[in-house]
Amino acid sequence: MEIKIVRQVLEWNEDCNEELKALFKKKKVFVLNVMGSPGAGKTSLITKMIESMKDKYSIAVIEADIEGKIDAEKINSMGIPVVQLHTGGACHIEAMSIKNIVPEFDLNKIDVMIIENIGNLVCPAEFKIGEDIRIVVLSVPEGDDKVEKYPLMFSTSECLVVNKYDMLKYFDFKYDRVASDAKEINPKINIFPVSSSNGDGVDEFVKWLESEIDKKYKS
Repeated sequence: MEIKIVRQVLEWNEDCNEELKALFKKKKVFVLNVMGSPGAGKTSLITKMIESMKDKYSIAVIEADIEGKIDAEKINSMGIPVVQLHTGGACHIEAMSIKNIVPEFDLNKIDVMIIENIGNLVCPAEFKIGEDIRIVVLSVPEGDDKVEKYPLMFSTSECLVVNKYDMLKYFDFKYDRVASDAKEINPKINIFPVSSSNGDGVDEFVKWLESEIDKKYKS
């Protein structure tokens, strides 16, 4: 019975995911699902993305947290439309949550929607939320074994950002192992070493991101 219930939840989520994708396609909104562990630097990366892209695209953000609104306040201070989504203990976002919150935005005025998922390398990988691209953020302090331990997250993502790369000299972190493990389970994944604190690698990452956005909606 438990297996049946889980299957039903995933099927309902997929139906809602398809509705969202159709809506975003109609409105020509490119959606990014940013995932990663707590402390990986998701919000810092998002602020760097906004700084680099805001002159070219109209951006909006959905900030998901179990509680609090610290990250949403950071985005709001940049003059970017943002809505805080509280999950109340849930370890991931479901498509229905996004569907319910989308009416808070005027999609006709948005080019790019960035969704910061709950800090977790497990549950968010299971649930599609209408996104065009999944970005998983892995920070150097977390260790280089995470791809091996949480393969679903990395196998279902189009992009891996290895964040806090400026801290490489302080940790026994083998970047080549991470890249090799990721490519082994997902040969098409794009990998970028980035430092959100000093901006190293951000330009290359954003250049790739903009090419994906333009390829779908600006051509």
